[in-house]
Amino acid sequence: MKPTTVLSRLVLLYCLLCLTLSLAGCGDHRDEPTTKPPAQNKQTPAPATRLLIGLIPEQDIFEQRERYAPLANYISEKAGVTIELKILTRYGNIITNFVDDKLDGAFLGSFTFALLHKKLDIEPIARPVSLDGTSTYYGMIFVRKDSGIHSGLSMKNKRFVFVEQATMAGYLLPLHYFKEEDIADYHSWFSETYFSGTHADSIMDVLDKRADIGAAKSTVFTRLAERNKRIAAELMILAKSPEVPENALSLRGDLDPVLKNKIKDTLLTMDTDSGGKFVLERFGARKFIETNDQDYQVVYQYAEEIGLDLAAYTYQNQ
Repeated sequence: MKPTTVLSRLVLLYCLLCLTLSLAGCGDHRDEPTTKPPAQNKQTPAPATRLLIGLIPEQDIFEQRERYAPLANYISEKAGVTIELKILTRYGNIITNFVDDKLDGAFLGSFTFALLHKKLDIEPIARPVSLDGTSTYYGMIFVRKDSGIHSGLSMKNKRFVFVEQATMAGYLLPLHYFKEEDIADYHSWFSETYFSGTHADSIMDVLDKRADIGAAKSTVFTRLAERNKRIAAELMILAKSPEVPENALSLRGDLDPVLKNKIKDTLLTMDTDSGGKFVLERFGARKFIETNDQDYQVVYQYAEEIGLDLAAYTYQNQ
């Protein structure tokens, strides 16, 4: 046999052996799954904590939401909580909102906080410091410069516009002023009294001569005057209240302390963060500062001086 023939046969036998071994290794796989088993489902993350925060109606509700929405988003991101805003239609139903709508907190004016604190378990957390460096406001009673009104006596038979019965500047201050001016029954002293619902509306009603005398808070007066030069030019202030804390974020007392501290720390440190500084600028503040019940002693004293029992006080439109 020729060497080439022998070599050819050896190559053929080698190939046949390899083929046999390959087939033996395949076997029958019909009972095995044809696809990979599904991956284990990832654990569904727990829903973020949701807090419903109320906003009192200082001014137009759209302006209120535009001002507070970026702040709410910032707190949500930094504190790991979902903040939802609810604009309250009236000051006086704040207690009903807390109970029926299950509010977790609100940005409250001084009188509204004092009223809630006496009736519900709620505590202030922080309040803003405005661009001019103040963290307080005062109530003011004002008239048109051409009105001829300079005292309580010259208010006889005039029209007075309040804000609402649950406001320091828009109701508590006027009652205190009336007592000082010996106006025993303001209903009979004025030809007309009514509640505008917002500080901004009270200011504009006097400016446009729908009312002769009005009451409102200084910070709203200042913000409006920056945009409307007529306010400073045509209105004058007759009386002021003591200074009280600017609207502070107040939370229900039984809220998780860990979460409460996260929100508090977020507000108190946001002026050290670039994103926080941007939000503060849009909000119209330099920073937030810590606030507690002791900061409201002026309100409690003011109410006591006019014989108003906050614990028993009930709101009724008049």
